[in-house]
Amino acid sequence: PRHKCGNQRSCPRDHFAFKLTSGAANVVGPSICFDDVMLMSSVKNNIGRGLNIALVNGSTGQLLKTGAFDMYSG
Repeated sequence: PRHKCGNQRSCPRDHFAFKLTSGAANVVGPSICFDDVMLMSSVKNNIGRGLNIALVNGSTGQLLKTGAFDMYSG
């Protein structure tokens, strides 16, 4: 069976499924999946160099904001 965000096991009903995937240098970008919705990825063109963060409402699962913090340039 397929589970949300491609995880190996399903989550309990009152929990959200998520999957964070790190990038590989400048070849493969990171991705953030939350409750079977891809929030950030190179395909969506909303990732950046450094730390990529998605702010999600913990009660509803609604995406509030995404951003990237470039740790290399300071």
